[in-house]
Amino acid sequence: MNITYEIGVIPTPEEVIELFIQAGLKRPTEPERIALMLKNADLLVTAWQEDKLVGICRTITDWVWCAYLADLAVFTGFKSAGIGKEMIAITRQKLGDQCMLLLLSVPTAFDYYPKVGFNKEDRAFSIERTK
Repeated sequence: MNITYEIGVIPTPEEVIELFIQAGLKRPTEPERIALMLKNADLLVTAWQEDKLVGICRTITDWVWCAYLADLAVFTGFKSAGIGKEMIAITRQKLGDQCMLLLLSVPTAFDYYPKVGFNKEDRAFSIERTK
């Protein structure tokens, strides 16, 4: 399996929507909203098999204190290939040692994140979006 990783390459909204749907992530499906999500990310790591998007890691950060891993998605058929782990490693390397990486997990990934270095936290709070 020949996977290449890119930093800052912005896939089309349609590619990302297909990936989110196929990976089972509940995300918006309006291309305009996805385009803004991609444009406004501070760090975007993507995984490609030839010209097909097979993974994405989208992060919002201040680069010196904290970073929010907003999306981590890998095509189902590639999930045990280490693609998510590699995108997280690239993200952490780019963020540097001063920056904490945090995320909100979908229930189906609760067991995954501790395996790739995340600590489970019970001190988070959120205000849900209305749209």
